[in-house]
Amino acid sequence: MKTTHLLLAVLGLASCVAVRADDTKPASRVDVVYVNPEKFTDVKDNYYFTDEGRDEYLSTLKQHIETHANKYIPAGQHLALRVTDVKMAGDFEPWRGPNAENVRIIKDIYPPRINLEFKLTDANGKVVKEGVRKLTDMNFLSEINDYFPDDTLRYEKKLLDDWFYNEFGEVKG
Repeated sequence: MKTTHLLLAVLGLASCVAVRADDTKPASRVDVVYVNPEKFTDVKDNYYFTDEGRDEYLSTLKQHIETHANKYIPAGQHLALRVTDVKMAGDFEPWRGPNAENVRIIKDIYPPRINLEFKLTDANGKVVKEGVRKLTDMNFLSEINDYFPDDTLRYEKKLLDDWFYNEFGEVKG
């Protein structure tokens, strides 16, 4: 009986420590909003579109944006990012037959594209930089993509990483 109480006390203490550790995470310097994602050009896991596939891809992309933005946006500044369209690299070619319906064909004629609007503000809410961007990478197959070699969204992540670097400069930490 004492062992059970001791075990429960230790588990309770461990869960409190875990919750406390999560409370100490720094706040994200970016807010990502997808505007009408159901109308995006192409965020799907197979030729027959599924909401679950789209939502999973967009969730993964959002996590990447939030993590990566924190490297470029200085402390005290905030980036509001509205993604208005996504077209993943590659496309489905169902005319290749029923066995190819769920295979995304990657060719240079199907580059990744992401349209977005952004507003960077300082600690007082003053706009530092804002704009609308239509990102695309026509050379996406010519570049070595070592960062995400087995990632389904590697071309889209690279496109966003390049935009952060070109738009906001060197990593700020």
